[in-house]
Amino acid sequence: MRVAVFIIGMTLASSTAAQDALPFGSDADKAYADAIWDNMLESNLAGDGLVISYPYPGTDPHGFLLETFYTQATINGFTGALIVKRNYGPLDVSEDEVIADPDGHLAAITIMFEREPGYDEATQNWFYAKYLPDGALDVNPGGVALAGLVGKNANAGCIACHQGAGGDDFIFTTDAPLQLN
Repeated sequence: MRVAVFIIGMTLASSTAAQDALPFGSDADKAYADAIWDNMLESNLAGDGLVISYPYPGTDPHGFLLETFYTQATINGFTGALIVKRNYGPLDVSEDEVIADPDGHLAAITIMFEREPGYDEATQNWFYAKYLPDGALDVNPGGVALAGLVGKNANAGCIACHQGAGGDDFIFTTDAPLQLN
């Protein structure tokens, strides 16, 4: 019995240590993502009464139709660029179906927020988060919240993909400088 308890304890400790070693999903990351979500609600970029644009074709992992908004937000006293991408599905959903029922086809909302200098210079200070339609943070298969430096030093995830964007700015949709202030 003592051996089983020891093994279970070691498994939980290694699982916790692995989660702590990740550059995302901490309580601080989740709180920051919650502040961004609140800002998006106030700006009608999420929730009831959201601003709608014409969706365009997308690909995995974001969705088969997308809407992207470029704006700025002030989070915890810092104003930075905010890119909001609404991810719609399923595979065969049409633009007209999304326009007629955006809530019914919304799969997720993914964001990039340009944090203060010094947050993570190697990633140009981008903070990433993936929200479910109700504003809850999505989680990876290990149950870690997708908020913060998701995919840093990994083969998959936000940063792992976005580091390949042209222009060295981690943004695929435009190479225009985001001078939103």
